[in-house]
Amino acid sequence: MPYIELSKKYSGDNRIMIFTEGTILKPKSIFTMYSHRSYIPIGNCAKIIEGWQSQGVDIVYCTSRKKQQAQVIADLLKQYEFVGTRLYYRERGQHYKDIVEEVMPDILIEDDCRSIGGGWQMCITHIDKQFKEKIKSVVVKEFKGIDHLPTNLLELYRR
Repeated sequence: MPYIELSKKYSGDNRIMIFTEGTILKPKSIFTMYSHRSYIPIGNCAKIIEGWQSQGVDIVYCTSRKKQQAQVIADLLKQYEFVGTRLYYRERGQHYKDIVEEVMPDILIEDDCRSIGGGWQMCITHIDKQFKEKIKSVVVKEFKGIDHLPTNLLELYRR
């Protein structure tokens, strides 16, 4: 599965995968919706994610962008000091489910994809049942961020 390495700071065997656009990054305004270079963090998401990592979990991300465009998202994650080891992206013929099933995060955090059609666009929707049962799915409202999620990993997993 293709990815961009963000850091070599591996934090543990448990893993959280976070979808970037719409979940932790948003456009500055409605006019910059398709200019991913101008995306900004939503709320205090970078600090919350850093807190999860400090509790011994590896943080990885997934982006909707492909190839060179994925580098734009990686650059934003670095610019805004997001912790984490990898940014996964799709290549031709790959689907989000392929990434998630290979990475097998303990927790998958993604937005509800409201602006692009809803649940059928989400990563968790198409994951095979045998894998889905092993992943804690946390869905947040698109462009509203993760500030309302528990900072304690056990509470997050029980949510």
